[in-house]
Amino acid sequence: MHNSIMYWLKAAYRKTPLAQDANPAAVMRAAMRKLTRRWARHFDDMADELAKRFADKTLKTSDASLYTAFRDLGATVKFTMSQPMRTAYQGVIAENVNLIKSIPRQYLTQVETMVMQSVQRGRDLGTLANDLESRYGVTKRRAALIARDQNNKATSVLTSARQQSLGITHGIWQHSGAGKVPRASHVAADGEEFELAKGMYLDGKWVMPGEEINCRCGWRPVIPGFT
Repeated sequence: MHNSIMYWLKAAYRKTPLAQDANPAAVMRAAMRKLTRRWARHFDDMADELAKRFADKTLKTSDASLYTAFRDLGATVKFTMSQPMRTAYQGVIAENVNLIKSIPRQYLTQVETMVMQSVQRGRDLGTLANDLESRYGVTKRRAALIARDQNNKATSVLTSARQQSLGITHGIWQHSGAGKVPRASHVAADGEEFELAKGMYLDGKWVMPGEEINCRCGWRPVIPGFT
């Protein structure tokens, strides 16, 4: 998307001095609107498939981890798609569809603002290109943050729903220690037991491991009859 935006905006920008009867701002605005429609539609079309693929992979990974935990205890389990599991699964898909759609919309809105400011101030193409490259870096980092955050949250939601469907009601909080700036409350919660249906009460609210932004915490299930 970024490469396409750069290519077509440069093409439109170069044409504006040649179009004597055209308003440069109008020419660039028309180019942006066309690109916005094209890329918003493209992301809309692929959002459902990408979100479902993500949810399926996350569910498979979390189930494999739980299956291994039971196997190590000498027990076997059969996973079924219960109603709570289905609700959690559909919720993960819906949230990710919205986030996938938000990435191009935010990016394109910011780019259009930068293009209009560039035209109004009479800045050259090179300066605009540098500004857009800088903006792309911010958008790329935002996408990476969303990906990490959603992976952690989806794993937490689906694992919790699966465990509760198997009769597991509690877990032992496990702080990951991977974050550069760990939350003090999450460090203190390490080793503490909590209810899966509620989470742990930290910093004035109920939270699950992996639910907050950049939280990499997890938990060990308290399996009845084994732990």
